[in-house]
Amino acid sequence: MITASEYSRMVDCGAFDHLDRRVELFRGEIREMNPAGPVHNDYIAYLNHWSVRNTTDDKIRVLVQLDLDLGDLDSRPEPDLLWVQAGRYLNRHPTAADVRLAIEVSDSSLQADLIEKAELYGQAGIVEYWIIDIQGRCIHVFRAPVQGKYTERSVFKPGELLLPIAECSKALDIEDLFGK
Repeated sequence: MITASEYSRMVDCGAFDHLDRRVELFRGEIREMNPAGPVHNDYIAYLNHWSVRNTTDDKIRVLVQLDLDLGDLDSRPEPDLLWVQAGRYLNRHPTAADVRLAIEVSDSSLQADLIEKAELYGQAGIVEYWIIDIQGRCIHVFRAPVQGKYTERSVFKPGELLLPIAECSKALDIEDLFGK
């Protein structure tokens, strides 16, 4: 079991520089991440473009595949997209308190995203978490964490619009996201 501070020291001294895969810390365990394929990358690019176009940079900063510091849970996940409180993060990674929306794009990791990540993000108090389910052509939405568990869970499908809790000028058109 590795603590978040030990993991940070390992990163700072280049312990993972030789790896050809990215890693993340999940509840004290270092996990290799699967390389992303073109479909996964396309969804991330689409969501990034939609996010940046429909948020204001004085309120929301959109981050792509960057560390989220959940040190109290000995975790440093790298969600595919994060909407965080606007500002610079020169001296620290964003924490759960900074997050307005966490998004994971799931092609082969759906069960882990639905169970493990939802539990982790709920315990951290992240107010909204989306899983883009590529195979199921839907979005799983988790909101309103209370005592470490999400109290609201819903599924959005093509033909529906999804508006995040955070200020956003245009809802996500799910049919457009998944293609007609």
